[in-house]
Amino acid sequence: MDLRGYLKLLGMYVLLVVVQVLVFNNIKISSYGITPMFYVLFVLSVPFEVPNWLQLFFAFVLGYSVDMFADTPGLNTAASVFMAFMRPVMLNLLAPRDGYESGLFPYATYMGMPWYIRYSVPLILAHHLSFFLIDSIGFFSLSRILIKVLATTSVTILFVILSQFLISKK
Repeated sequence: MDLRGYLKLLGMYVLLVVVQVLVFNNIKISSYGITPMFYVLFVLSVPFEVPNWLQLFFAFVLGYSVDMFADTPGLNTAASVFMAFMRPVMLNLLAPRDGYESGLFPYATYMGMPWYIRYSVPLILAHHLSFFLIDSIGFFSLSRILIKVLATTSVTILFVILSQFLISKK
């Protein structure tokens, strides 16, 4: 990936952290306090050829940045790093026969919406599951955790899929 690609990632990082902190962190849906975690779009959008160690580093910085503003010490960091850790597994499972083209971002525009849904949904679910399991240490209520995971995952997926339609219009 060239310098232009990394600058695009940096811009996306800044935009997603600002939008998460100023907009999405102030949205509370239902009595469970469901908050969309739109910032996960960054981990989903890292180009295919970025090395795994660098993806983990990006996820760490992203999660730590959100944690600083969300008063959730380490929760977003741990969940984002876990999501980035699982990302190569999903990419290998969904890889085309000839592999991924260099320079492409994993967007629905390039890969198709069915591929993007099969790619993003399990990763977002893994992120949210790890987030809420770590958050619930000490007072464990499986039904409450599952409701929060499923509701937050659904809302986040809705916003992530909507973002793909915005990207494709450009």
